Amino acid sequence: MKIFVAGHRGMVGSAVVRALQKGGGMEILTRTRAELDLTDTGAVAKWFAKEKPEQVIDAAARVGGIMENARRPVEFLIENLRIQNNVMESAFQNGCQKFLFLGSSCIYPKHAAQPIREDSLMSGPLEPTNDAYALAKIAGVRLAQAFRDEYGKSAISAMPTNLYGPGDNFDPESSHALPGMITKFHRAKGKGEKEVVLWGTGSPKREWLYVEDLAGGLLMLMEKYDGREIVNVGVGEDQTIKELAEKVQKAVGFAGKIRWDTSKPDGTPRKLLDVTKIHGLGWKPSTSIEEGIASTYDWFLKNAPEAKG
Repeated sequence: MKIFVAGHRGMVGSAVVRALQKGGGMEILTRTRAELDLTDTGAVAKWFAKEKPEQVIDAAARVGGIMENARRPVEFLIENLRIQNNVMESAFQNGCQKFLFLGSSCIYPKHAAQPIREDSLMSGPLEPTNDAYALAKIAGVRLAQAFRDEYGKSAISAMPTNLYGPGDNFDPESSHALPGMITKFHRAKGKGEKEVVLWGTGSPKREWLYVEDLAGGLLMLMEKYDGREIVNVGVGEDQTIKELAEKVQKAVGFAGKIRWDTSKPDGTPRKLLDVTKIHGLGWKPSTSIEEGIASTYDWFLKNAPEAKG
């Protein structure tokens, strides 16, 4: 059976490919952006007509942290809408038997009741700092449901919590909080600096899922789940950004102090997913936050360009 992993060079896509390779029994299709631009409707249609994968995991997206989302809402909306529309439409036009759309926990309202249940979607205003990305992902969820409702297609949607791990974006200007912290602490350590400045107050709470665990959860959903409703994929436990920073600081070995720049935004006060549904399907993550950060920092030292700068 052929399975196409869209976005295989990204953190999630590469983890999915590794998990598929371990499992065996599938012909894994991948294409780089140079080989296939997923925003190019004609090119995507032509490729699917030729390859006709029976399964698709769509992990392709334009992603970034608070700063990048705030700076480029047009690009986050247009590029993500184009990618998911092109891939999903062409997949089902060419015999795809099962499609997994990867969303994001940022689709939920800024002040959703915690932990966030799947039925909280569209029950309140979004977090303004990443609403463009969130709206694109909400549209993808609805498109998957529409293909199921109108044409009877097997399209499922998974909403992962905050992710980290091998293959992450460690650029402090465009990354998410955890990988950005790794770079900042690493560089400060190398330069012998006495403090690291981090955004906000450190008080917001987040959960963090190791990407290798996510990949296992997605493959389980491909095998066992065929429902219309979205499925949260998370840890079920959270911690403050301050607590996270202290864990990253310890893993990197930075001996200085942390100073919080309270003039910068905190983002959503808390974002913890209700993972009752996916636990009921028999999946739970197996990597502790301490183990995951240590493994990610090891990968960073060996592979990330930011480790040299």
